Order: sequence, then structure tokens, then C-alpha cells
Amino acid sequence: MEKPSSITKKQVFLYHCVESQQLAHKVASLSNSIKLQTINWRSFADGFPNLFINNAHDIRGQHVAFLASFSSPAVIFEQLSVIFALPRLFVASFTLVLPFFPTGSFERMEEEGDVATAFTMARILSNIPISRGGPTSLVIYDIHALQERFYFGDHVLPLFETGIPLLKQRLQQLPKSEKVVVAFPDDGAWKRFHKLLDEFPTVICTKVREGDKRIVRLKEGDPADCHVVIVDDLVQSGGTLIECQKVLAAHGAAKVSAYVTHGVFPKQSWGRFLHNTENSKNAFACFWITDSCPLTVKAIEDKAPFEVLSLAGSIADALQI
Repeated sequence: MEKPSSITKKQVFLYHCVESQQLAHKVASLSNSIKLQTINWRSFADGFPNLFINNAHDIRGQHVAFLASFSSPAVIFEQLSVIFALPRLFVASFTLVLPFFPTGSFERMEEEGDVATAFTMARILSNIPISRGGPTSLVIYDIHALQERFYFGDHVLPLFETGIPLLKQRLQQLPKSEKVVVAFPDDGAWKRFHKLLDEFPTVICTKVREGDKRIVRLKEGDPADCHVVIVDDLVQSGGTLIECQKVLAAHGAAKVSAYVTHGVFPKQSWGRFLHNTENSKNAFACFWITDSCPLTVKAIEDKAPFEVLSLAGSIADALQI
């Protein structure tokens, strides 16, 4: 008996929120087995969602996925409404792709009264209805704290992916004359990423308290005469990255770039990194982010030093698992 030349891919019906439309189209363009679907995102006069899932009859017995973006509390409820409805439409299986888990950095209590909203979000997602195929598959990229995988219940199957392969591909395209060194802004970043980047020399920074201030210092490694790439899971205001860059430059780095999987950048804080002055051009040569935060991707389009490394291929692969 002849063996088939290739494994048949399952057909996936992919829905998406408004913000993720561009990324969803990229994902669908990479595979003939992914069929893009639509939802009518409307609101009643009082502002509450008025939603309609198109082709609800056609997805019965099919593999269905939803590409979400929880960019703010304002959009989470309408997306959760769809997420909880799709598995109940007699679908064969349901996959939720949430590239950025937004409350991930609020995962611990330091004193009685603190609310660990990462656990709250995980509990909500753990209660997504079971489809005919079983628990929901939940795809998340570079969740902030690795222990958060244990926050999810048995009704979901979390699949934790990483954007680091995209960075490694991009680094391979740099001139061979550049000696690339990977820098971690703190021990936490080193713990989560160093095994994925062990082919590169490393530099580790650390934060120390001096009175009310937190000062970034070089802990180990030598950045002298190298192209140093700072790697972390996410960026908010960017203050830590800027301080790391100053320390690395002071220790002789020839060039400094940065990579984060999630460019959150609240209040347009990405503006601190733009090449609009001579000093800013000398600060960061490149700043790589993925398209896990669609609003940021739209805001920094064609603005140096930013470059977007798309998760589309990785998501398309994950939908076949």
C-alpha cells in the first residue's frame, strides 16, 4: 500500500475580533485549510453588544477557532460573549487564540488585599463551554509568568507558544560581521528565555534599589564592541529598556536593539523610541515586536526603529495541532 505523500490538514473556520482582522487575514492567507469567517460586531443604543455569528449553521461539525485581542476591558466582554457561544454551536472542536494574555503581569499578591487579576482571567477562560470535541484549546504566546499555566482549569487545554523563533530568524539575517549578544533586563527574563537563545553569548542586567529609585546595573557578561539585543516578553512604558540601553552603551556596546513579544505601550509610550532625534537614533538600532497587540502595530507602522515580526505562521501551525 502506498503511503500518502502528505498528511491531510484539518479545515479550520477562523473567526476574529475587529482589532485582529489584519492578523487573521495573514493567518488565512498562509493555508488553504483555514477559512476566514465574520461576525457582526454591533451595539445597542445603551452601548452593550449586539452580536451575530455569521454562518452558524455551516460550522456544525467543523473545527472552529477565534482570534482574540483583549487590549482593554472595554472590548473583553463582547469577545467573551462570542467565545462562550461558539463551542455551543455543535462544532467539532474549538480553539481560542489569545496571543497576549493581558493581565499576566498581575499574577501575585504582595500583601493582603491585592487582587491577582491574572488568576481571575484564567478562571474566566477556564469556564468556556466544552465543545463536542472536548475542552477548548487555548493558544497564548510568552505568558508573563510561567507558573500561570497552573491557573487554568480542566475545561481548557493551554498551549504556550513563544515568539523567540521569529527573533532568531531575524538575527540570522543580520550582517555576519556583527557579533550579536543577547541581553536580559533582569533574572526573570533570563530564566524564561536563555535556553531558547543558548547559541548566543549573553549579558544579564539587574535592578537594585537606591532609596526610592530602582537602578539598572550590569550583572554579568561583556557587551563591548557587540550588537546587543535586549530580550523580554513585554514592554509597557519602556523605562527599563531605556535604562538597560544606557548601561550597555556605557560598557562599550557597539549597537543596541530590543525585542519583545508584546508591545503593549500604553499612552503611546512607543514614542520614546522613535528615530526623531539624533540621540534617539543612537539609542536603539532596531526594535522588534510581534503583532500580538494589533493597536500598537497600527500605531508604529513605518516608524523607525520598529519592525513587526508576524505570528501568523506560528498561529496557522498551532491551529493544526
